[in-house]
Amino acid sequence: MKYLFLGILFLWLPAQLPAAAQATKAGRGGAASPHSPARKAPDTTPYLAPTTAPVPNWLPDQARPSQPSATILHHLVDTKLDLRPDWSRQWLQGTATLTLRPHFYPQYQLVLDAKGFDIKSVELLSAGRKGRDLKYTYDKKKLIITLDRTYQRTEQYQVRIQYVAKSNELPKGGGSEAIIDDKGLYFINPLNTEKGKPRQLWTQGETEGSSCWFPTIDRPNQRMTQEISLTVEADQKTLSNGLLVSSRRNTDGTRTDTWKLNQPHAPYLAMLAVGNFAVVSDTWRGKAVDYYVDPAYRNTAKQVFGNTPEMLEFFSKKLGVDYPWDKYAQVAVHDFVSGAMENTTASTFGQQLVQFTPRELADVPYDGSESVIAHELFHQWFGDYVTNESWGNLPLNEAFADYSELLWAEYKYGPDAAALVQRNKLRTYLEEAQVKREPLIRTSYNNHEDLFDRHSYDKGGRVLHMLRNLVGDDAFFASLTRYLNQNKLSAVELSKLRMAFEETTGEDLMWFFDQWFLQRGHPELRVTHSYENSAVVLRVRQVQDTLYQPVFRLPVTVAVWSGNQSTQHRLVITQADQTFRLPALQRPSLVKFDNEGILLAAIDEAQTPEELQFQLSHARGYLQKIQAMEGLKSKSSDLLVSSAFRVALTDPFWATRVAALEGLRRYRGAEGSVVRKDLQQVALSEKHGAVRATAINVLSSFANEDFAGVYEAALIDSSYLVTAAAVDALAKSPAPTTRAQVARLQKTRNPALLKSLSGFYGLNGTLDDYDWFLQRSQDAQPEVLYVLLENFGRLMNRIPPVEREKGLQRLENLARSHPQLYVRLGAYKGLNELTGSMPTLKTTLQDIRNKETDSNLKAMYSLVQ
Repeated sequence: MKYLFLGILFLWLPAQLPAAAQATKAGRGGAASPHSPARKAPDTTPYLAPTTAPVPNWLPDQARPSQPSATILHHLVDTKLDLRPDWSRQWLQGTATLTLRPHFYPQYQLVLDAKGFDIKSVELLSAGRKGRDLKYTYDKKKLIITLDRTYQRTEQYQVRIQYVAKSNELPKGGGSEAIIDDKGLYFINPLNTEKGKPRQLWTQGETEGSSCWFPTIDRPNQRMTQEISLTVEADQKTLSNGLLVSSRRNTDGTRTDTWKLNQPHAPYLAMLAVGNFAVVSDTWRGKAVDYYVDPAYRNTAKQVFGNTPEMLEFFSKKLGVDYPWDKYAQVAVHDFVSGAMENTTASTFGQQLVQFTPRELADVPYDGSESVIAHELFHQWFGDYVTNESWGNLPLNEAFADYSELLWAEYKYGPDAAALVQRNKLRTYLEEAQVKREPLIRTSYNNHEDLFDRHSYDKGGRVLHMLRNLVGDDAFFASLTRYLNQNKLSAVELSKLRMAFEETTGEDLMWFFDQWFLQRGHPELRVTHSYENSAVVLRVRQVQDTLYQPVFRLPVTVAVWSGNQSTQHRLVITQADQTFRLPALQRPSLVKFDNEGILLAAIDEAQTPEELQFQLSHARGYLQKIQAMEGLKSKSSDLLVSSAFRVALTDPFWATRVAALEGLRRYRGAEGSVVRKDLQQVALSEKHGAVRATAINVLSSFANEDFAGVYEAALIDSSYLVTAAAVDALAKSPAPTTRAQVARLQKTRNPALLKSLSGFYGLNGTLDDYDWFLQRSQDAQPEVLYVLLENFGRLMNRIPPVEREKGLQRLENLARSHPQLYVRLGAYKGLNELTGSMPTLKTTLQDIRNKETDSNLKAMYSLVQ
């Protein structure tokens, strides 16, 4: 899970937010476990370099504790819960009946995770007899039960625990960039006091949040069947894992729904959701596929989620393993603490990712909500059906879910769409790698939440892409079929995946798994070539710091173009500095290293402008085109280059058209009038909203030039992205009529447009706009607040100090107490905007920094100038 979200990766965070804040889990889901055969767990403690060379900033600065897989003393066989929410007190009244048996050694004591409960009773249940009270101790974290006798591994027993879960009374803290809070159980607007927000109850189990709402053994290497009976108000809808097996109306006006999951899954995948949902029904091969949304979004739910049955069919056939569960539901909830979560049979999504008005739908790209939907669905195989046995093996969940985004894009939208996913994921990993480099599989870390990063997601997905390219498509998917079938309904470590590939291919792949999963870093390559004696002389140097990273073994394809024909050369790089001679009868027009963009590497490839122009005109896909255009940006005033960019404005793939527009930004060449005409034409008539918006943004880069007619037309465009781009452009040089035109947009709820409006008023607003900021700082979505709050501070610089009190108090409260770190950061930046005119705020900012408990956010504060 946890879409880093994709996040993270958070999916919707502004681009200007520092990379460290952007890591998250789409769906939240190396170093091998100490039990891996024929393999030593990697040492992740800092190296002591034998030279005076500086230690890289991405190396951990201190030793971290070893985190082996949890020892299994008992098997958690089955969990039955009888639950009733108390909305007024935000408690959950519960009775848990747990069926267990010892794993191997005889046991007379049971230790359960149970966080922040009031324990009412603990009983041993015996067939045909009344429950017998058991002795126990409880410290608000662990419930230690003394059994009535010693049990053998062949004996099952049942305990019944009556309790009250009080998650709001748990100590604050925990969470990660992927999951911002870890209290497990969440009441949203429980007293109906927040206008415009529904009353909901939902849970978030990963990583160890399930034990905040029921007693369990909260480890990923446990598996249990499950039955949850949930008593709610009669007009509320419920959702949980498995099938709804009964729904009973009670004499007190409530209703009890019972959900049953017959196949075992890990405790962290248990879920429930309660609310006034509209349920939109779909099917796949006779199985229910349901979408739970706010009633206002009933009519657009199928447009957002409607590809789910096709995804189920595609993934089932591609993996050779049919979707293994009885149903699949997806629910949108408010104030979710992650992007999305892959609960077994019932994925949860933050509502901002999947609930859109009809107008907003046009701006939702396939690599937006659709990628998150694919990500969480793929987890139903990788994470739910087969589960990582420890959090250190997290990429066995998350790398696969991340890679599903590319697989779906490739199948549904074609190779260019897949290439865009590949490029974006590689870039986000390389950004994180500037400050952090870890093995994918980690046996040593401070907190398991630290593992939900761009390594587990984006790097892991790119490693799988290389593995697929190495063994070939048939072997790759046959290996996954073997892996899923051999390990179904169990917990695994990395060696299981390696063995599935080795058994399928007959190859020893230890080198690949060791290099990419168990060691840190990535290759940094400098590639040059020359032509001599009827051969291309290709030199490849690995220039990464090899004190702390390996010299990588890299299978790679190099294309040599002669005229309009290319020859593919398959090479294997094994040395830090290696030269290859590739036969060529004439000087080539282009030599392209890593021709298909497979490598997870930072590549500095020496190419002449002539080679780049040839590459752009002969490119066979998006990756080659974008790489050529980026290399030619500085040459855009050259007539041949600008002409090539203009031709690319009609490329079939929208992201290529966006890149071509960016190549013409601030164009100063001889074709100025023609280029401007082309840009205006794209802004007014291009079919894709993101391309129109980019054209407007590029037009605004021409200082002191009047494109007001284009911008004003865009203010009533069907796309919010285009309208937002027009507001941004007009903010730089507003006309006398601009303010009135922009004011007509103030009531919007669209995040992109709200950000742009806040920017407009931050630059051009007056005291008349102060109340707009006060209102929107209360009701805007969190992803908007990061931008809006900084602009609020800019506005207040231009209003009388006597009027600022409410705004200052609002910013300070949000900076100190908002649950989402990037909102706190935005509020902090808003206050910082005012320190020039209000120097006393520096003391307030210092106090906020001192009292902040999130280490990542404290580090970001130091970047605020």
